[in-house]
Amino acid sequence: MAKKKKGNVENDGEKHPVRLKARDEMRLESRLAKGDRELKRLKAKYRSALGELHELERQNEALVAFSGPAETFKINPKTPAGDSESTAFMIASDWHIEERVDPGVVNGLNRFDLDIACRRAAQFFRNGLRLVEINRQATVIKTLVLALLGDFFSNDIHEELAEGNQLLPIDAANKARELLTSGIVFLLENGKFDEIVIPCHSGNHARTTPKTRVTTERGHSLEYMIYASLAREFKSEPRVKFLLADGYHSYVEVYGRTIRFHHGHMIRYQGGVGGVYIPVNKAISQWSRAKHADLDVFGHFHQAKHDVRFISNGSLIGYNAFAISIKADFEPPKQAFFLIDRKRGVTIYAPIMFDDNKK
Repeated sequence: MAKKKKGNVENDGEKHPVRLKARDEMRLESRLAKGDRELKRLKAKYRSALGELHELERQNEALVAFSGPAETFKINPKTPAGDSESTAFMIASDWHIEERVDPGVVNGLNRFDLDIACRRAAQFFRNGLRLVEINRQATVIKTLVLALLGDFFSNDIHEELAEGNQLLPIDAANKARELLTSGIVFLLENGKFDEIVIPCHSGNHARTTPKTRVTTERGHSLEYMIYASLAREFKSEPRVKFLLADGYHSYVEVYGRTIRFHHGHMIRYQGGVGGVYIPVNKAISQWSRAKHADLDVFGHFHQAKHDVRFISNGSLIGYNAFAISIKADFEPPKQAFFLIDRKRGVTIYAPIMFDDNKK
């Protein structure tokens, strides 16, 4: 028998086939795994390059598309159709013409005195009519509703007002009457309206009583004296119609929609997180149980807000101590302007703004 040699893999003169096969398989598996990894890497690189190529082709197509002239189509200007008709609304309230606003009291955010009040009053009528003229390019406007919703002067119902106001109550009432008369004459001479409807409401400032009265408010309001005087002055003008409310509310029908007007002081708001929206909507819901209205329009809060159910007017006086006390949002002086379309309801809302530098 042949001898076995140390370190030799021979057995009876032959190599050990099992051990050689295992080594070859390991080497082969290692090479195959390496090849798989390389193949995956190349495939990923190919996909990335292919994606970049597609992105470059897309960008190139876009550049080619923009290199030539754009395809256009003609837009014909639209003129007011015979069946397109709207009623314009200008809302005047909370002017407080004789009250002073010292910039120091409102952190420099506003200044107000009698001269500024007169300039802003003139701009109210002028700028409001300008909005009418702009909108007449799209719709026929024959009727203007000029709502006078009170607090045109501050009166001396509080001691601090009596100290700072520039005019005594009767003088302030006469000045407010003068400004409103001038504005109505301006609208008649320049507005080209077939009709100007003027709903009138007193505010809570023009009263002659220490506290606001509910049933007899009209009989104790200096503003109703202003309105009655204006109605007499324009009695012979067929285009002007005054509506002097007997109670807190008045209602105007416009294209089958009911508009409810009031000053706003019967809405109780104490500066909640939701602003005026919550107390206003609660009040509207209660009032509409008795008599439905599609839209409430009021002032009092010195805040220009609008919603599907109401329009709250801003103020002519602007940000003052009252606004701070009720925690109102800061806003510049503004008054409300809007349109009610015969078919669509309220279509345009645009505040009437003021520029004190323009006299």
